[in-house]
Amino acid sequence: MESIADVRTPEAALAIPRFEDGFVNMQELLRSLAESIVNEIMSAEADQMCAATGNSRNGYRERKLTTCVGTLTLRVPKLRSGSFFPDDVLERYQRVDRAIVAAVAEMYATGTSTRKVQKVAQAMGVERLSKDQVSAICGHLDAEVGELVTRPLGKPRTPYLWIDATYVKCRRDRRVASTAVVTAIGCDEGGWRRVLGLGVVDTEAYDSWLAFLRKVRDRGVRGVGLVTSDAHPGLVRAVSEVFQGAAWQRCVVHLMRGCARAAGSRQLSRRVSRIVAPVFRLKEAGAVRAAYHLAVDVLGSCCPEAAAVLEGTEPDALAYLDFPPSHWKRLRTNNVQERANREIKRRSRVVQVFPSASSLERLAGAVMCDMDEAWSDARYFSEARMAELYDERQRGANGEPLTEEQLEGFRLVARQAIEASLELADMLEAA
Repeated sequence: MESIADVRTPEAALAIPRFEDGFVNMQELLRSLAESIVNEIMSAEADQMCAATGNSRNGYRERKLTTCVGTLTLRVPKLRSGSFFPDDVLERYQRVDRAIVAAVAEMYATGTSTRKVQKVAQAMGVERLSKDQVSAICGHLDAEVGELVTRPLGKPRTPYLWIDATYVKCRRDRRVASTAVVTAIGCDEGGWRRVLGLGVVDTEAYDSWLAFLRKVRDRGVRGVGLVTSDAHPGLVRAVSEVFQGAAWQRCVVHLMRGCARAAGSRQLSRRVSRIVAPVFRLKEAGAVRAAYHLAVDVLGSCCPEAAAVLEGTEPDALAYLDFPPSHWKRLRTNNVQERANREIKRRSRVVQVFPSASSLERLAGAVMCDMDEAWSDARYFSEARMAELYDERQRGANGEPLTEEQLEGFRLVARQAIEASLELADMLEAA
């Protein structure tokens, strides 16, 4: 890449951008100089970081930056371990706002009410959009989202996978319908989270889930040990076929909500929640299983419907116990997906109704691009914790049978936990 000194040489002078009449194109010259200088600065900062930490460079990723002298193509350095990001040059979440602008622009193009479009645009500070701006924004976003969902996932194993769907209103077949945006998030053996898949599918259809998960697998996902999700129809069957040998964990938060709904009345649903919640807060596998069985028995006397829901899902609700205890908190729920869904909802609330499935997928993809980039700054599990996963499986630590004395101790701990939760519920109701 040329430096400022290089531009003074005769060879560089011949490459100076000019108009057809021979005059120097000053704007293009300033743009290319700015692009070169900023890239050199980022490269030098990345080299300094590597020298200080013992890290090494691993290529770069391109980002566009619109400036007063034109659009710069920035080459942001990538590192072997961790990440480098020039916060003083780029805004991390700049693309999300551009995704909303693209959705609004498409609303104009598809004939949505002018009054409604203007209202949405004003809420974002957008006064007007030209046809060229719309094309440029959409093309850039589509390229980034396409790269995210088609990139090879490399050699690292992906032991953990979270899958979920969120629903947004979208115009399909000339009517407004609640449309599902499904995402797959994985954690590799190094402890890093990555976005593995994104799509707009029919969540009720087994074929839709099967096609979505096959795309994720074909990009290189391997070594999956546990898949956490809600009990979407067709999803469990598709998981068992695509990721053979992997366990399925039903999100315990959704399970507790299902038990509460089975209770019917508000007062009884609160009591059901107080009985079930302590089960998943216990720290030992034996205590969790003992508390689960006790909760089924207690619910049987006050709410048989909730007891049936809990009893019928025991293997799937407790699948996380076969993995290291330090991982349990993040494996038993779909919280990592819930946070991503909330961000998609927050960004889509401005648009309200998307004019097409492609515009919805564009916005959701831009949100996931930014989340994927943010996750590259910190591991979800440390290297030491991820090592526990494979070490425990080699030792077979979880397969040792419990003595009757240990079982009785776990039952006592479970009974105390549930009784304490119910006492607190009674005190709150009395107050």
